[in-house]
Amino acid sequence: MTATIMTTKNPKASGKTRGSLSSSCRKNFITLSDMTRRELEGYFDLALRLKRERKAGRIHRHLAGKNLAMIFQKPSTRTRVSFEMAMRQLGGHGMYLSGNDLQLGRGETIPDTARVLSRYVDAVMARVFAHSDVEALAEHATVPVINGLSDWSHPCQGLADYLTILEHKGKLKGLTLAYVGDGNNVAHSLLFAGAKLGVNVVCVVPQGYEPDAKVVAIASDDGRKTGARIEVTHDLVGVLGADVIYTDVWASMGREGEHAQRVRVFKPYQVNAALMAMTGKSGALFMHCLPAHRGEEVTDEVADSPNSIIFDQAENRLHAQKAVLVKLMAD
Repeated sequence: MTATIMTTKNPKASGKTRGSLSSSCRKNFITLSDMTRRELEGYFDLALRLKRERKAGRIHRHLAGKNLAMIFQKPSTRTRVSFEMAMRQLGGHGMYLSGNDLQLGRGETIPDTARVLSRYVDAVMARVFAHSDVEALAEHATVPVINGLSDWSHPCQGLADYLTILEHKGKLKGLTLAYVGDGNNVAHSLLFAGAKLGVNVVCVVPQGYEPDAKVVAIASDDGRKTGARIEVTHDLVGVLGADVIYTDVWASMGREGEHAQRVRVFKPYQVNAALMAMTGKSGALFMHCLPAHRGEEVTDEVADSPNSIIFDQAENRLHAQKAVLVKLMAD
């Protein structure tokens, strides 16, 4: 494969400014592009403290009497369980609402749903298909709204991911993360946060499956301020020198009909022992947001290796989201 590095334009030239990419409401958690480095580090500090205290047996009551509405247009294991347990361990309650329960945007309008839920609960978490749905909830709700996942952004995952790297490496600034695979919502959040935190992020993707150019432009702009290198390449040589290799499923939820085609396109990008060795670093970590399609984007040999921290990642969804809930909901 021939090395191809994507150059980026000024984000304002893309036709959509940074501020229009997410709600302007101060107490929402919609995209990591809105966070400052200090804010991200504040989430890490709080998550680590809550994690230590919980493991030491301390009972937390930060959200006693608080209720979280959890909207799921897409089914989930980690998002549902981690948010429900986070609320329970903080003394509050999480209420599961499926897409069928709400008929979000198909019966009652999203603005009306947001206004109604705001009268009943203290915050709303939404796992949706269209990013515009979570933005509309945030615009019209009078309580905090958390993006549990959208087709454009997965901020809860990105926060947990960098928390996990910090735990294992002891630092973030100056590290290199190579994301291998589909330039999807997870890649977007890794780009946003990595640039803010001074982490070099290299997206190694097949041609035609690059992350959104607007996202790359915004991350590149932030990276210039922190010294982070942001690159998109089609060549596997992009993993050289990486401290972390990260991958995700080749066909995300909602794209199952493209699975066979994507397997053919993405097969050269499988994370296996040979690709891990290409980093040139024996201590390179392997990450995956799960669920993993073993034998496709990653081999068992890598997923189950001592360098794999995928289950630490999964656990840290709980702790990172606790930090978000406390910061948004605690009085």
